[in-house]
Amino acid sequence: MTKHTFHIPVMGTAFTVDTPLKVAKYGISAVVSIVDDALMENMRAYWAKKRGREYRPIAKDLRADSRARRTAAYLDLMDELVREDFAALKNAPLEPGSELWRYLELLPEEAEAKKVFKRWRESRATELESKIRGLLEPGRLEVNIMTKVDKPNYVGREPLPVEYNDAHAALRGFAQSRMEGALVLSAGFNARLYSYMASFAGFFADEAGRIKKQIALKVSDYRSALTQGKFLAKKGLWVSEYRVESGLNCGGHAFASQGYLMGPILEEFRTRREEIVSSLFEIYRKALARLGKPTPAAPPEVRLTAQGGVGAADEHRLLLERYGLDSVGWGSPFLLVPEVSIVDRQTRRDLSAAGEGDLYLSGASPLGVPFNVMRGASIEALNRKWYQEGRPGSPCPKGHLEFNTEFTERPICTASRNYQYRKIKQLREQGLPPQELERQIEKLLEKQCLCTGLAEPAHLQYHLPPQMKETGVSVCPGPNLAYFSGERTLEEMADHIYGRSNVLNETARPHMFIKELRLYADYLRRVIAGEFGSERDRSEGAVAAFRQNLAAGARYYLEHLGDLGLSPWKDELENYIAQPV
Repeated sequence: MTKHTFHIPVMGTAFTVDTPLKVAKYGISAVVSIVDDALMENMRAYWAKKRGREYRPIAKDLRADSRARRTAAYLDLMDELVREDFAALKNAPLEPGSELWRYLELLPEEAEAKKVFKRWRESRATELESKIRGLLEPGRLEVNIMTKVDKPNYVGREPLPVEYNDAHAALRGFAQSRMEGALVLSAGFNARLYSYMASFAGFFADEAGRIKKQIALKVSDYRSALTQGKFLAKKGLWVSEYRVESGLNCGGHAFASQGYLMGPILEEFRTRREEIVSSLFEIYRKALARLGKPTPAAPPEVRLTAQGGVGAADEHRLLLERYGLDSVGWGSPFLLVPEVSIVDRQTRRDLSAAGEGDLYLSGASPLGVPFNVMRGASIEALNRKWYQEGRPGSPCPKGHLEFNTEFTERPICTASRNYQYRKIKQLREQGLPPQELERQIEKLLEKQCLCTGLAEPAHLQYHLPPQMKETGVSVCPGPNLAYFSGERTLEEMADHIYGRSNVLNETARPHMFIKELRLYADYLRRVIAGEFGSERDRSEGAVAAFRQNLAAGARYYLEHLGDLGLSPWKDELENYIAQPV
């Protein structure tokens, strides 16, 4: 191993939109959301000016494929700047205070370059310095597309062809860019989008077996990974990484499983990892032969990673060593690191002070998927202000989450003024009891304009052009952030991850597996109460299956109590087995 064992997952649209420009030169991989082309265009203008590059604006013109062109242009600039910064670092003097020295200090102790660095500090041998420079690698550049954010686009009343859909255009932008890296697909299976990938040569292996545009799937369990992997393999596309994410112990949208827990899921991946590779490779080879493309003799690399709620060095080591992971995602804690993520000052102060009760699963997303938020974010006050002024909802300048057709033939967003005015009018005409009317309106006002809210921190920090007349900040940290406080440096976070120091606050923090178990138990209670899920989810059979899966997960943890470091929670686990909720 020559570099880091952690990566920084995608966070919102703005929080990590330029994170690779800050950390990739140090060998740290990070993920950029490519859903918001307007934000990327503004960021391209900002970084081009900052780094002395020519900037030619790409005006919004859907017929001229502006969404894909903006995406490709921003990724090309990012790729160029990262290469430039890494080359400068690689040639920097090996002395305290240099970028090269910082790169090496950040590495984990077991990294080969770190070991050679330690030997060099003892001998100052020239050959060792040459070896160190030869071992350096930049972090992998990764982009994320939420597959659900694939609405059709219109020019006037005319719908554009499907390839101009949001996710399709974003994918095309990545495919047409010069960037080599990974496309992380999240939010579930989209057959039409997955099939579209086969239109681009970069997703296929070249004669040397190298895949320039790798595919990484964010998955909830082994079965999902196998199903999606087979679909892509039949088209000659190889999944280079399966990224397991906790269903609830994460930031942003929470795609809850039916009570399946992280530990047992990773155990299945560990024991069946070779099986998934070998079975998919046979399908993959046949597809390539049918397509007349180069056929490798051995399976390409398959990485297994995980993320969601990890917050301590012993948990990091556990995931790497017991489950054989190639990397572990650390997300929300990096919201407190100004040199890594984009967060405006006030929001970062609020995040630093947030306790367990301030970070919760909400109905804020217009997608209808549970969404992690921080209580008191400025967008909440803005929603209330708009309602009190008699104009509820957002003007909806971007429209990436327009999926509702309750009142209109063409989809609109449930956080928009267009929808909320109609919905409140409808509710008031139904003659509901006052308390029920108030409850329904409060539920509606919970919806946030995520398109602008999640992008606003970048506009505030970099003084970008305003998105609309009034905009609040949305922020979507995972529950794990409650155990971190204060602004941190990259060094402090890396030292914490690798066990060289500890930056947790004084709040009692449960093991990540126990925290997830508690979150699932609470989620089931909220499903039964009607807060989340459908009537089907509340059926007797569905609730019983959920409880059974929770109990099975608790039983797995109890069976591996000492190995997993869960002994302090033995009694709690036994209680879950006896009565899951």
